[in-house]
Amino acid sequence: MKAALWLLPVLVIESTGCRSTPESTLALPPEQTPAPSRGSEPPVALNAESPVEYPLAVYQQRISATVLLRLFLDETGQLVPDSARVQESSGYPALDSAALAAVPRLRYAAALVNGTPVATAFTQPILFRHPDRGGVTP
Repeated sequence: MKAALWLLPVLVIESTGCRSTPESTLALPPEQTPAPSRGSEPPVALNAESPVEYPLAVYQQRISATVLLRLFLDETGQLVPDSARVQESSGYPALDSAALAAVPRLRYAAALVNGTPVATAFTQPILFRHPDRGGVTP
């Protein structure tokens, strides 16, 4: 019961309180929440959608496979030109070529070590999954 009686005056004060701001009132700066620190992390992909195109002939054959690319980023997150390599082939040259062709359109945030951006090499899997195969590779 006391809680209900306590709330009533607050509601009355808020509903009948002062509606204008006195000239002597200072606006406080908006509360700033510090950005979470990423600490030490691998590169982070930034593409909202994959730029990799599934080759039509391979898609029509309902082939699913994975290509592992070896990529190198500088400390700004830019891919080092001509550094991408197929680390592990899918077994289908058309899929390997499609994965490599998409590399210039891939975007990343740089890797971090103790919060500092660093150049790094890493493996990026490129998955080719045909919907009729349920993601199962032949």
